[in-house]
Amino acid sequence: MTVTVANIEFGGDGLPIIAGPCVIESRDHALSMAASLKLITADLGMSFIYKSSFDKANRTSIKSYRGPGLADGLKILADVKSEVGIPVLTDIHSPEQAAAVAEVADVIQIPAFLCRQTDLLVAAGKTGKCVNVKKGQFIAPGDVVNIVKKIEATGNRNILITERGASFGYNNLVADMRAIPILKANGYPVVFDATHSAQKPNALNGQTGGDREIIPVLARAAVAAGCDAIFMEIHDDVDNARSDAATQWPLRRAEKLLRELREIRKVILKGSLA
Repeated sequence: MTVTVANIEFGGDGLPIIAGPCVIESRDHALSMAASLKLITADLGMSFIYKSSFDKANRTSIKSYRGPGLADGLKILADVKSEVGIPVLTDIHSPEQAAAVAEVADVIQIPAFLCRQTDLLVAAGKTGKCVNVKKGQFIAPGDVVNIVKKIEATGNRNILITERGASFGYNNLVADMRAIPILKANGYPVVFDATHSAQKPNALNGQTGGDREIIPVLARAAVAAGCDAIFMEIHDDVDNARSDAATQWPLRRAEKLLRELREIRKVILKGSLA
């Protein structure tokens, strides 16, 4: 099954890219990042949806920056959408946010930690917008069928499922590529989150750490395993990013990696047609 978002097809021959900074840091930064990523993906002939969060409600430390909040964040995303001319994705953390976010966002995202919250899933589904559910680190791929059924119960079939790694002991994740075909068996396109899969949760004395240099390995493996799209957090100054600094991918290195992923996708498609 394919899902279409603003003329971008998920589940077809292309490899759409969902990318942007982890959290909205400022209006100027959001517009700059969106424009830069649009230029890169357009040059590569890859479809692009801009992502960024108006609130990071699950930061490790209470002192950590969370974002501009719902009202200001949506204003910034609306500006990105209208001024840069691209679709946008952002996440919600409570059912009450769904309607307001649906006024702006082309894709409503359900965070991994909240992927089983029935009221949240139903509220997102009822908007009629595409819903991207991040599979929780604590959930087996085969159990995602129950999450999908909650959204389907609203009559919404515009669903994406994102794999983002599974808990592996304490303070670590492992990306099991078997999850991709298992998740695809639900009948919806599967996205691979290459940056969150490289995290080491709570591993830096009150902050989430990670291994940035493993991101290309995971992304290439996921495309080879048949994912339908790639999700990546990308920043122009990773060391000073205000959230997930350890696992955002540098903007200056984005074109090379996306080019590699595009070529792997072409090889996979040729193999499936042989």
